[in-house]
Amino acid sequence: MPGSLVGEVAVPTLELILPNATPTSAPLASGPTSGSASPTGGPRRYRPELQGLRAVAVVLVVVYHVWLGRVSGGVDVFFLLSGFLLTGQLARAAASGGIDLGALWGRVIRRLVPAAAVVLAGVMAVGVVALPESRWFQTIREVVAAALFLENWQLVADAADYFGRHNHASVVQHFWSLAIQGQFYLVWPVLVAALAAVARRAGTGVRRPLAVLLAAVFAGSLAYSVVLTAADQPLAYFHSLTRAWEFALGGLLALGVERFAAPRPARIALGWAGAIGLVACGLVLQVGSVFPGWLALWPTLCGAAVIAAGATSSRFGVDRVLVSPALRHLGDLGYSLYLWHWPVLVFYLVIRGREEVGLAGGVFVIAVSAALSVATHHLVEVPARRSGGGRWSGYRLGVLALVPVLVAAGCWQVVSLRKAASYAVLVDDPDHPGALARTPEFEYWGSEEATIIPPMVTLPRDFAGIAGSRCTRSPRNKGLEICTAPGTSTPAKRIVVVGDSHMQQYLGVIWSIAEGRNWGVTFMLRGACPFSVDADAMPGDRGCVQWNADAAEEIRALRPDLVVTNGSRDVRVGLTERTPPGFVEQWRALDRAGIPVLAVRDNPRFGFSPSACLVANGMDAEPCSTPRAELLTVEPPYAELPDLPPNVSFADFSDLFCDDTLCPPVIGNVHVYLDDNHVSATYAATMTPMVERELVARLGE
Repeated sequence: MPGSLVGEVAVPTLELILPNATPTSAPLASGPTSGSASPTGGPRRYRPELQGLRAVAVVLVVVYHVWLGRVSGGVDVFFLLSGFLLTGQLARAAASGGIDLGALWGRVIRRLVPAAAVVLAGVMAVGVVALPESRWFQTIREVVAAALFLENWQLVADAADYFGRHNHASVVQHFWSLAIQGQFYLVWPVLVAALAAVARRAGTGVRRPLAVLLAAVFAGSLAYSVVLTAADQPLAYFHSLTRAWEFALGGLLALGVERFAAPRPARIALGWAGAIGLVACGLVLQVGSVFPGWLALWPTLCGAAVIAAGATSSRFGVDRVLVSPALRHLGDLGYSLYLWHWPVLVFYLVIRGREEVGLAGGVFVIAVSAALSVATHHLVEVPARRSGGGRWSGYRLGVLALVPVLVAAGCWQVVSLRKAASYAVLVDDPDHPGALARTPEFEYWGSEEATIIPPMVTLPRDFAGIAGSRCTRSPRNKGLEICTAPGTSTPAKRIVVVGDSHMQQYLGVIWSIAEGRNWGVTFMLRGACPFSVDADAMPGDRGCVQWNADAAEEIRALRPDLVVTNGSRDVRVGLTERTPPGFVEQWRALDRAGIPVLAVRDNPRFGFSPSACLVANGMDAEPCSTPRAELLTVEPPYAELPDLPPNVSFADFSDLFCDDTLCPPVIGNVHVYLDDNHVSATYAATMTPMVERELVARLGE
C-alpha cells in the first residue's frame, strides 16, 4: 500500500528511515545514482520514477474500488516497492557498519502511525452517527485491529468464522495491507540484521547470503500462496505468509537492479510493458477471487519491469511520465489518499443507502478523499516526519497517536454493551412474546410502546450457542468437534443435534429444554454442511462429505435416544426448498442402527436482511414482509417423498415464521432474523414451548 514511503525516491522532503539520515535538497538525478553521499557511505540512489509508480498504483486502487467494485493489483505493487526500498537500504547499512533497529522502527512509527490514527479517529466519530448499530461491534473490533497492525489477521478470523463471512465490508477493511506492511517492517530488519551479524563473524559480505535468504522466502512463500489460494482463497488473500514473496521479490530486485544493463530501447519497451500491464491487470483478471496465488505475479512483475527499466533519459520512456510533477505530488499524497478513500466510499454508500456510487457519486467520493488527504498530509504526515526530540520521539509519537484511538474504541464498546444489556428478554416477557404471538391461544398483554429486540447493535451476533460446553476432536476427523452441553452425568435421555447453521439455531432452545428435563445434549455442527451423504449446500465439497460420514459413525457409537437434524433445505430465495436424497440416505443408515430421527423443516430464506430493511424503512414492517406463497410451498418437500424410513418424524415450525399470507421481519416485538436466512437466538428462545412439545412427543415423556 502507499504507506511504504520509507525510501529516498528523489522527493526532497522524503527521508530514509535508516539512522542519521537527513533530508536533502539535491536536484533530481536523471539516472539511477547521484553524486551526493548517503548515510551508508555510498552514493545516494535517486529513483524519481518510483514515486510516480506509487502514484499510478494508488490511483488504480482508488478508481477500481470506487467505480468497478474490484481490486486492481495496486496493493501488490506497494508490497514490491516496500521490499525494494527497505531491502536496499538495509543491505547498504549492513555493509557500512550496521543497522540501528531502534532508530529504524522509530522512523517507521513516525511515518505510518499518526496519519493512520487520525483516519481511525475520524472513522469512529462518523461511524457512531452514520453506521447502523448492527455494524458497531464489527467496526469497533476492526478499528482496534487496525490500530495494532493486525487487521489482516482479524479478517482471517472472520473468514474462518461462518457468521463473520456475512459481515459487511468494514470501514477500515483496507487497513489489512498496512497491517501486513507493518509486520514486514518489524520482522524483516531483524532477519537482515541477524544475517549481517552472522556474515561479519564469518568474514564475508552480506549481499550473497541475503540474496539466498530472499530467494528462499520468495520460493517458499509463493508456493504456500499457490497452495492456500487453491484451498481457501479468503484466508490466503489476507495471510501475511502468502504475501511475503512480494516483498522478497522487491528485495531481490534491489540487489540486482544495478547490474541490469539492457540497451535503452529494451528498457523503454520494458517500462511501457510494465506500466500497461499493471493498468490492465484488474480489468483482465478477477483479482479478488484468484489472488494472491500465481496470478499475483502479474502486477508484481509489471511493477518490477518499471523499476528495472529505470531512468531511460528518453522522451519516449515511461519514466518521463512517471517523474512528472503531478505524479510525484500524487505519490506524496498516496498514503493519506489510500487511508481515506475507503471509509469515505463506505460512508457515502451507507448514508445514501446505495450499493453503487455512480459516476457523479464517485467523483464526489474521490474529491472528498483528496481534500482529506491533502489536509492529513500537510497537517499530520509532514509535521510528524519532521518532528525531532531524540531517539525515542517516534515511539512517544506513536503512543500519543494510538492511545486516544484505543480509548475511544473501548468507550464505544462499553456504550454498545450497555445498550445491548438493557434489552435482555425472557421467554415469558409480556412485552416480547415473539413466537408465542403466532399461537392460537395468544392474547397480547404487554405495552403497545414496547421496543423491538434484540437491539440492532447485537443482532448480527445473536446466534444460538451453549456456554460451558465440553468439546473434543473426533479421532476419525480433526475437523469434527463433538460437543457436550453442561449438565448431569447420568441423563434420562440423550439427544444429538447434527447439521449446519440452521440446526445450530435450535441449539439454545433444545439445551434449555433438556436442562429442565435431565436430558443430555451432544452437538456436531458445521456451517453450510447439512447432515447428508452428499455436500448438498456446496456440491463438490469433499471435506463436508467426509465430515458427514464421520459424524454418522460418531452418532452410531453414541446411540442417542433422538437425533435432531435438517429435514429440508432452502437452497436460494423462492420456492426452491427440497429434501435431498442424501438426507434420506443418512436417515436410513440411522434406522438400521435403531436410532430415531426428528427432521426439522427449514425456515424461509430471503434475498435481503429483513431486520436491516426494517431499520431502513423507519421500523415499518410492511415493505419488508414477503408473501408466504413466494417462500414456502403449502406442503413441505418431504411430504412427497415415497418410502421414508420408519425412524424419522418431522417438525414444521413454518407457522411460527409466517402467518397465512406474509413472512414478516418482526413477530411479537422480536426480530425474527439476524441476517437474510438465520433465525435470531432471541426469537428462537421464544419458540421454546412449541419445540418442547415436539421433543417430548418423540422421546415419549
